[in-house]
Amino acid sequence: MSSTEPGASTPEPDLGTRPTAQSESGPDRARRYGHGTRLYAGAFVSVALLAVLVILIAKNTGGVKLDWAVGSTHASLVWVILAAAVLGWLLGLATAAVFHHRTRRR
Repeated sequence: MSSTEPGASTPEPDLGTRPTAQSESGPDRARRYGHGTRLYAGAFVSVALLAVLVILIAKNTGGVKLDWAVGSTHASLVWVILAAAVLGWLLGLATAAVFHHRTRRR
């Protein structure tokens, strides 16, 4: 039977295996190892930032007085820092969106 006849089976490539050391080129191997390294580095940075956040919360539980233009309030320093961080993040997103909208190609 030739491969053009109906019902002829063609061997399918095995997509679940990694290339062997002989068939994988140097740049391909470096790219594969580099991807894993970036994943581990990102996980490490995330855990480190979470640890810094926990330490920041633990060290700043005291209350502070906030003076406004029309009055004043008392709040925990943790909530003030968290509110400032969220507000900064939202303003950064809004600024990026406006910048992207104004500089896109027409």
